[in-house]
Amino acid sequence: MKAIKTKTYHAAEGNAPAEVRDLKCTVFELRSELEKCHISVESAVQAARRESAQEIAQLKATIGELRNELERSNIQRDEDVQRALSSNQDEIRQIKMAAESLRSKLETTLLEKDAAVQAEHVASAGEIQQLRAMTATLREKLEAAKFEKERAVQEEKLRADSEIAQLHGTIQAMRLEMEMYKAGKHGK
Repeated sequence: MKAIKTKTYHAAEGNAPAEVRDLKCTVFELRSELEKCHISVESAVQAARRESAQEIAQLKATIGELRNELERSNIQRDEDVQRALSSNQDEIRQIKMAAESLRSKLETTLLEKDAAVQAEHVASAGEIQQLRAMTATLREKLEAAKFEKERAVQEEKLRADSEIAQLHGTIQAMRLEMEMYKAGKHGK
């Protein structure tokens, strides 16, 4: 404002060189102000870029940690399933061995009882029926045990699949959020 008054005053006096000098000073001051503004804007842009780079690095680190956690979870789930399967197979093998042993014993008993049947048919008939009922019960228990183990493995598999789906959903949501964040940063 002062410079404008000075210009008007000098123009009124008819002092053209003074007016030119004042204009040059004004131009110089405006250039200095413009350079300061450019420097300030550039500093703000650089600060924003640094902050964005830091946030992107943090998000990448978080994604990496989530991936590692998902991999550990998958490995743990696989190990749990393998342990469950191994345990089930061992138990089934033991039950089969017990059943085979029982069959062997039953066959031996039946042979012994057949020899005794001629002498004590009435007494041994009840015992044979009891052994057959026990065999059927053992078979039913074996089948029930197999079914229960298969059901447990299926439940574990369903739980693990659900957890994997949930983790995939979380990762997808994080990706979408990152894309929205990047789109928002680029839009500004």
